[in-house]
Amino acid sequence: MTNWQIYLSGEIHTDWREQIQAGVEAAGLPVTFSAPVTNHGYSDDCGAEILGGETDPVWHDRKGAQMNAIRTRTLLEDADIVIVRFGEKYKQWNAAFDAGYAAALGKPLIIMHAPEHRHPLKEVDAAALAVAETPEQIVATLRYVITGELDVKQAAAAE
Repeated sequence: MTNWQIYLSGEIHTDWREQIQAGVEAAGLPVTFSAPVTNHGYSDDCGAEILGGETDPVWHDRKGAQMNAIRTRTLLEDADIVIVRFGEKYKQWNAAFDAGYAAALGKPLIIMHAPEHRHPLKEVDAAALAVAETPEQIVATLRYVITGELDVKQAAAAE
């Protein structure tokens, strides 16, 4: 069976990535996950720490963003599926950018967010092939896509 490369983009303040990874592992799916750097401090400061400090915050941020883009672009381009999570508390501009970049690359896109974000994310959702609200729905989607099998117990619970 093919090993699927799945990129997990989006908010970094909850354990949604770990929930999806645990569900995929429990289902025995052949998946390798990748993600952006989720340590906020590292992500913000990497450019200045590695390439030299900046007194102007604009250049500090730009160095970090460009260095992070090396990772993000490479992993997005290598992904078979891109999953983007929009969280409750913070606006994830980077997640919206990743979703747009993945759509431009023609990558299958799965979006996850709460129902109250349907309207503000309508354009992002329209580009997606699936829109979910929970990590469990993501795992069920991946199980179906990868194996072609529908978990009858889960389908019955959803009715």
